Amino acid sequence: MPTAKTTKKRVVTKLQNMSEELQEEVRKQYPHGFTDHMIRIDKGPGDFFYAVRFETEDTNYLVKIDVNVDGQIEEDEEKDYYNDDIKGADELADRPDDESDESDE
Repeated sequence: MPTAKTTKKRVVTKLQNMSEELQEEVRKQYPHGFTDHMIRIDKGPGDFFYAVRFETEDTNYLVKIDVNVDGQIEEDEEKDYYNDDIKGADELADRPDDESDESDE
């Protein structure tokens, strides 16, 4: 008699939408957080989400994880790092190179 191959259900869901018991099991499986275990799922051009895998006896889950993208990088790029208010900068810029060499000797 051939063995019956049972296929598990496949479910994509958010962690918040799972039962409290399943949420607790997911947290037990990833006690140090999800960061090192997340996979990126591409849904189409420019559309994606991050998820972790979780498995029970009858179901394979892809658990969506909310990821906050930090906008600080863009803000840092817009900062003016070359501030002209540096003390003595104007005097150094106006002085010929010859003068600076002579005064250092």
